[in-house]
Amino acid sequence: MDKELVISSGDEGVQIALLEDKRLVELHKEKTTEQFAVGDIFFGKVKKIMQGLNAAFVDVGGDKEGFMHYLDLGPDYGSVDKYLRLAMNGDKSAATLDNFKIEPILEKVGNMGDVLKVGQPVLVQVTKEPISTKGPKVTGDISIAGRYLVLTPFSNKVSISQKIKKNDERNRLRRLMQSIRPQNFGVIVRTVAEGRTVAELDTDLHQLMEAWDKMTQKLKRVNAPCRVHAELGTTSALLRDVLTDDFATIYVDTPELYSEVRQFLKGIDPGKEDIVKHYKMESPIFDQFGISRDIRRAFGKIVTIRSGVYLYIEHTEAMHVIDVNSGNHIKAGSGQEDTALQVNIESAKEIARQLRLRDMGGIVIVDFVDMNKAENRKKLFDVMTEEMRRDKARHTILPLSKFGLMQITRQRVRPAMEVDVQEKCPFCDGTGHIKQSLVVVDEIESSLKFLLTSAIEKRLTLVTHPFVHAYLTKGGWLKSLRSQWKRKYHVKLDIQPSEKYSLLDFKFFHENGDEIQM
Repeated sequence: MDKELVISSGDEGVQIALLEDKRLVELHKEKTTEQFAVGDIFFGKVKKIMQGLNAAFVDVGGDKEGFMHYLDLGPDYGSVDKYLRLAMNGDKSAATLDNFKIEPILEKVGNMGDVLKVGQPVLVQVTKEPISTKGPKVTGDISIAGRYLVLTPFSNKVSISQKIKKNDERNRLRRLMQSIRPQNFGVIVRTVAEGRTVAELDTDLHQLMEAWDKMTQKLKRVNAPCRVHAELGTTSALLRDVLTDDFATIYVDTPELYSEVRQFLKGIDPGKEDIVKHYKMESPIFDQFGISRDIRRAFGKIVTIRSGVYLYIEHTEAMHVIDVNSGNHIKAGSGQEDTALQVNIESAKEIARQLRLRDMGGIVIVDFVDMNKAENRKKLFDVMTEEMRRDKARHTILPLSKFGLMQITRQRVRPAMEVDVQEKCPFCDGTGHIKQSLVVVDEIESSLKFLLTSAIEKRLTLVTHPFVHAYLTKGGWLKSLRSQWKRKYHVKLDIQPSEKYSLLDFKFFHENGDEIQM
């Protein structure tokens, strides 16, 4: 599969489009004003303890306080709290954890008020960005992600990604990490580490330890609340997480970002920086690659598939609902059951793409076209499962219910991507209401009367929308409103239609063609 990244930088931030075989499948936005990013670590302060929720609100320096449930403290919270006190006091052992004694694991059942107190400093990490009226969700279970590894302090465990299937490779990676990891630092080996050399993995581990050391140094001299470790920006994090050997090209439209992306790739995968290309054409980069058109087509409430099938997508506070409609999809010789299966399979492929494209999370309910045969329902479930394998977000898919509904849960760490594909109506200015036709006609007559009483005019030209023109001239030379006005106001009035005018617009012109300013 041919993969490309197209990166557009503007005043409001960076937009990143991921293309698979020239087809838009993911769209990411990085705003320059964002306060939080998933993975950021904050030195915060407990603001409130909510006994009823068994949770705490933590001041992390933003407009909204971070929410942390008791279960989000993590099993190693005792060790994290001890480390924080050592780091704040400037203890050198906090950076290496060489002589650090790991505290007992926190019990799964407990009271937040017994662990935290109001005003207590805490070290927390963002796990979910602010969504709607909610602040960020934070955890006391600290980790730092790299290209191939995730560093998990206060643990001596080595975990291997479940997506690495070969036992020989899993054993090789486990033995390797056990031999090079520092004491009291655990490691999670990511999927992209499969087949990587000792040098590559050691370099990544060394960079993670440097990040840990920098955070320890910051904790000596800062006051809560303060960010002490920043996760990579969206651009760099996306490159780190999705970059594989089948990436063909990365296009960037500004010299600054071009240089930054090349430098980042050179650091994580030397030699790969040559796939970065600087886009220098005058037309916007998203227009050149057809991405702007794809966005307008894909982000509306109604998404049409080429075969005539269309999806109706509705977002609510609690869940996302997708309704599958067969539209004008007709295939000669197919029965109702076969047609329903074809429609559902095509829809499943587009739905999997829409989940990634819009970054829809939480609960998703899909109403497929009803099918009677159990084998067809099983086939649809298998197709959806296969299509969702490309999605890196954690997800669960349930088979079709007896009502033809499929339930999907997808990891939700950011607000769903929303792109406004509608324009304000030029007639009603977005209100949904326009003046009655009679009111427009009355305004025209009032303006005509005003012009004739304030100036000596023998001939006037009125330009209106074609609908209004037809209304004013209906009835011919004897019965039309134009004829009545001519006789009533003793003026020669010529009315002309123009499609450039909205329904409510009209203008008067002098005999010489100059517009009359009202």
